[in-house]
Amino acid sequence: MKKLLKISLVAGLAMSAISVQADEKFVTIGTGGQTGVYYVVGQSVCKLVNRTTAKTNVKCNAPSTGGSVANLNAIAGNQMQMGIAQSDWQFHAYNGTSSFKGKKNDKLRAVFSIHPEPFTVMARDDSGVQSFDDLKNKRVNVGDPGSGTRATMKVVLDAKGWTEKEFKVASELKASEMASVMCDNNLDAITYNVGHPNGALKEAAASCDAHLVPVTGKAIDKLIADNAYYAKATIPGGLYKGSDKPVDTFGVYATLVTSTDVDADSVYAVVKAVFDNFDRFKRLHPAFANLKEQDMIKNALSAPLHEGAVRYYKERGWLK
Repeated sequence: MKKLLKISLVAGLAMSAISVQADEKFVTIGTGGQTGVYYVVGQSVCKLVNRTTAKTNVKCNAPSTGGSVANLNAIAGNQMQMGIAQSDWQFHAYNGTSSFKGKKNDKLRAVFSIHPEPFTVMARDDSGVQSFDDLKNKRVNVGDPGSGTRATMKVVLDAKGWTEKEFKVASELKASEMASVMCDNNLDAITYNVGHPNGALKEAAASCDAHLVPVTGKAIDKLIADNAYYAKATIPGGLYKGSDKPVDTFGVYATLVTSTDVDADSVYAVVKAVFDNFDRFKRLHPAFANLKEQDMIKNALSAPLHEGAVRYYKERGWLK
């Protein structure tokens, strides 16, 4: 009888474990290069989500990816449940414009916005580059294919009536590679759409004499005026060696997006994990320090909010 009872108990526990496993939901968040803020965002969100897995049965991972455009394409193809994307590429993916012409994603949904991301240019001191116009005939890293940086660089070039042929070299290095290549004197300048301070830019500024370059002028003013998802931005002075004064440019926001194919409970669990532990989240990177909850649910969101996010925001009284 005791043996029978023991077998029944073991069987019951095994069935219970199988049941829990069957109920587990997995959320993969596309990020960016490992030296960028997107990677930190994804890792930070998953860290908070995985603290609550016992209650929610939602597990989260956040691999390094090619960035905004790659993440949006992965979400559209159901290869990832969520991703970090620049606000301009969220707009284009949802509306089927720019690089997403003919690939409109009606299922794309916003979760929340995160930090501002100035379009950033850093150049070697001996390059002679003091403005964006000085990049002509220089060796420039334009960003790796699929990244928001590469896509935004094309937007800037189009606005100025330029092509990549204006550059002596237009390299396609990842963010994690570009600093060392510039410091080896194989590039004059690097570009990056990123929150500040940033590891790759700190490496470049510390390892070789380099400075931030303003991205301003009539073409940029028109770009901002014509597109609501762009805004003037200033990179504070003192964040990087060699750049003691503020530098003017323009920028977007980083946003977390998902799809209607992702169930409401999973999205709710992710949102709840972040905002129930918001002070902890803000301490995970300097770019998060000034975030405000109510701004994050409305700033720079072109796609409709996902129903799982809406449920949480209504519970908190942030939405009616």
